[in-house]
Amino acid sequence: MIRRFLAPQPRTLERDTLAFTLADGRDIAVQRVRNPRARRLKLSVDERGARLTLPPRASLVSGERFLAEHSDWLAAQLAHYAQSVPLPLQRDATASIPLRDADVPLHWQPGRYARLHWAGASAGPTRAPALAFDVPPRGGQAALQRALRDFYEGEARADLGRWLPRYVPSLPRPPRRLQFKRMSSQWGSLSPDGNVVLDLSLVLARPSAFEYVLVHELCHLIHANHSSRFWHEVETRFPAWRDERAYFHAHGRRLKSALRALLD
Repeated sequence: MIRRFLAPQPRTLERDTLAFTLADGRDIAVQRVRNPRARRLKLSVDERGARLTLPPRASLVSGERFLAEHSDWLAAQLAHYAQSVPLPLQRDATASIPLRDADVPLHWQPGRYARLHWAGASAGPTRAPALAFDVPPRGGQAALQRALRDFYEGEARADLGRWLPRYVPSLPRPPRRLQFKRMSSQWGSLSPDGNVVLDLSLVLARPSAFEYVLVHELCHLIHANHSSRFWHEVETRFPAWRDERAYFHAHGRRLKSALRALLD
């Protein structure tokens, strides 16, 4: 009879949504995940909301009981993340945007089309630390977000232009193509034909962390794995890679959520 109340062993992650009412009467949605590698019940909260993880043999009833027992902790964590969630891009209201591990002042002004650019004539990393957003009278939110994405990609490519000449000569071949995309969990990838894809939110990180991800993917042109020989290549080119990996562990979710809030 006990086996009836135990869930079968899943081979892959199984996800659904559980409705839950907090002590203050608020109804929230909790993502419920059955993970074949989980060993215990776990409740976590991040900028995306609440998540309940169940090991393979835990019953749904035990998961709901665990959630109820930790409802006070859940409410406190949700309140904490509600205060730290990045704000979306708002015309004439957003006063700064994140870029290279800093908040850069932003000024709004009339324009013929939506365009985000540096306010000042200087160029490169010493540019005037302020941005201007040109907006037409009828410019919609989608146009503003496209302009912001184009600006971010342009700045990211400018960073690559400074770094690539330092590393490409020591590679067996240059990357075939460099692309920027919004990646949900990864920071970069290398395809078998030599295309490097980098997460656009890297341009929000400190430049040394961005550079490390580039070096990491370029080293996969030498070794398409994470063997000791691969890490030796990374170490040779970027000795401080451990510090940058720790930076992503501490701030990675914040960077991705900031970009998501601005562009969604």
